[in-house]
Parts: sequence; structure tokens; C-alpha cells
Amino acid sequence: MKVFDTLVGFGYNLFIFLVDKLSYFVQFFGPKAKLFVEGQREIPSVLADIKTWREQNPDKEIIWFHCASLGEFEQGRPVLEAFKSQNPEFGILLTFFSPSGYEIRKNYPLADFICYLPIDTKSKAKHFVQMVNPKIAVFVKYEFWPNIIKALHSNGTKLIGISVILRESQSFFKTWGGYFREILFSFEHLFVQNKTTADLLASIDYQDYTVAGDTRFDRVLDNLAKIQPIEGIADFVKDIQVFVVGSAWPEDMQVLIPFALSHPQLKFIIAPHELHETQINTWAKELNAIKYSDFKDKILPEAQVLIIDSIGLLSSLYQYAYFAFVGGSFGKGLHNILEAAVFGVPIFFGDKRYHKFEEAKGLIDCKVAFPVKDMEAFKEIFEGLDSERLKSIKSASEDFVKSQSGATETIIKFLAKI
Repeated sequence: MKVFDTLVGFGYNLFIFLVDKLSYFVQFFGPKAKLFVEGQREIPSVLADIKTWREQNPDKEIIWFHCASLGEFEQGRPVLEAFKSQNPEFGILLTFFSPSGYEIRKNYPLADFICYLPIDTKSKAKHFVQMVNPKIAVFVKYEFWPNIIKALHSNGTKLIGISVILRESQSFFKTWGGYFREILFSFEHLFVQNKTTADLLASIDYQDYTVAGDTRFDRVLDNLAKIQPIEGIADFVKDIQVFVVGSAWPEDMQVLIPFALSHPQLKFIIAPHELHETQINTWAKELNAIKYSDFKDKILPEAQVLIIDSIGLLSSLYQYAYFAFVGGSFGKGLHNILEAAVFGVPIFFGDKRYHKFEEAKGLIDCKVAFPVKDMEAFKEIFEGLDSERLKSIKSASEDFVKSQSGATETIIKFLAKI
């Protein structure tokens, strides 16, 4: 078995080596790929900044937070901010794998250094970890990069995982997965979301875990407490019931466009998942909608549909919702429904790819969230929501979110002991 593990490791490292060597050509596969390649080139500059910072602050330590993308950042954010508040002397490094996380949060003010995660070759992983030399590293949800994790372990860095969720189908739990199981055992501690993940870890004799839950619950409650109005939106919504659509994909809009056209008594605020101008203009034409970039200059509250053609507003938009539709589930996977749930509104989403999201299943069980197959199913459920049902949904949703909170405090208490 050791020989087989060696072969698996060799195969992984050969693959990563080739990815690294061919990375120049990756940039021609689209704008995101180009941003990724350009971001890799900026890593040495960030490492130089860290070196200068260490020379100026020889007695200070660094904590490293790594998130795959924007969603994982929102999971890690409450821990990062709580840690920063309690340990202002630490320097904070924040890294992303995906451009969709880095490009939106590259100016996040509470991090001292922000860059892309280096490609996981042995040499780059070792160099990056040695230059950063973090005392603590916090990886969010499901980021398991073998060479970087091994380099952290060899460096003596205390590595923890937060909001971790694992599946039986992953290589860690296969008979041939010894190489990858070694990666899990390099973590000082794993804070997992659910008992299923805990049972999987126990099945491979990993004992250093705590079932702490999902830190996103803490994040959305914090957002609720600090919510601010958005310029102009109150003029648009007035006293009309509003459907807020978050992270809409084309597959979602195939259902939403006929629904909106058949419900003129409602107003709709639609936040696309990606800001493609041609696509947004097509939707605006079909819905006779106005765009937020235009709306700020000319108040048109009589319009039925407002399309948000800017980033960073979605979590605050839900404050105006009577109902919410969260995109992604007809395609790659459901987006964050907790941002809507914290406001106590009924939540709709596609019935295809939501099953791996524990919060979705929990809200369905509470009769707060509703997967829909098509426009007819969507319409039938919506029209069955009377005022009494809406009151019960609000109460059940608020109770569910509050009952799942507290993971951040558990993690922070652990970090205080390191």
C-alpha cells in the first residue's frame, strides 16, 4: 500500500508540475483564467512585502487565512474579524484560489497581505510557506492542497480547517487514498459542519475534530445587525411586495422571466451571478427592466424589475425582500441561501443541485425553503403562501439561523490556546 501511495503522490505531483509549466497558455481560455495567471505573477511582490513587514516587526507573527473563492471568504470572514479584534498584533495574510474571490476582495481592509494561492508544486509550496512563515494557518471548508499542507506541517505551523464538510466519495475515504489521508492528518484540528463529516473522520481514525457548525450562520447574523440601506432602493420598492433574486444564472431566468411577467403586482430585484453586459441587456429587454447603474441617476419607481449590474450588494438587498429566489441550483450548485434566510423570507430555488447543502435541507425541513421544478411548480407554491403562512416562515427561519450559530466563538476559543 505504501508503494501505491507513492505512485498516487507521483501522479499528483506530475499533474501539478504540468499545470504549472503550461500555465502561460491557460490565460487564453477566458478572462478568469487570464486573471488567475496574472495573479500568480503578483505573488513574489506580496512575499517581498511580507519580508519587509517582518524586518520592521521582528516580534510579530502572521496568521494565514485561505479561501477558495468568495463564498468561502464569507465563511472565514467572521473568524478572521474576531481574531483580528482580539489579536491586533498579528499580521493577516489572506489568499484565494479563484479570481471570483480575489478580484472582489483584493482590497479587503482587515488583511495586511492579499494574494492568490500559489500553484501547488513542491518547490512553490515550500518557498511560499518559508517566506510567510505563519504561526497559524486557517483553511476554509474544503481546501486540501497536498504540497502546501505538507510544507506547513514541516514548518511547524498550526494548521486548522474550519466549516469543513466532507463526503464519502472523496479520496480520503477510499482504500487507495492513503496519500490524501496523510494530508488530513497534517491538520492540528478540523472544525466540521456536521455529524456526517465527523463520522467519516472517525472511520479513518482521525480524532482531532469538533462538530462546530457552519460559520456562515454567524456571518449572516452579523450582517443583519449591521445592515445599512442601499441608495435609491427604497424609492424603487415603496410599499409593494418585492421578490429579490440572488445569483441568477440563465437557467434560473428561464423560470423567473415568465414568473415575473405573470405577476405584475410584485416588484423584482435581480442580482445576476455574473455581470455579462450582453446577457443583462437581453434580460432587461425581455422584462422591460431598468439597470441599477441607470436607476441611480434617474429615479423610476414605476418600473417592475430592477437588475443589479454591480457587485457587492446582494447580502444587503435581501432586507427589501418579501420573497427570495436563490440561483445556481438548476446548474452548478445552489448559492448562499443563508443571506436571505436571516431576513425570515420564503426562499425558492431550482430542484436539481441543492442536496449537498445542509442549510438548504434544514430550511426545507422547516418549511421555509422550496425547491421548484419549473415555473408552474414555482407559481403553485408561491400562490399558496397566505399571510399566516408567511408569519410562520419568518419565525421558523429566524429560529433556524439562530440555533445554528456559534461556530465562530468555538473556533476563536481554540485559536486563543495556540
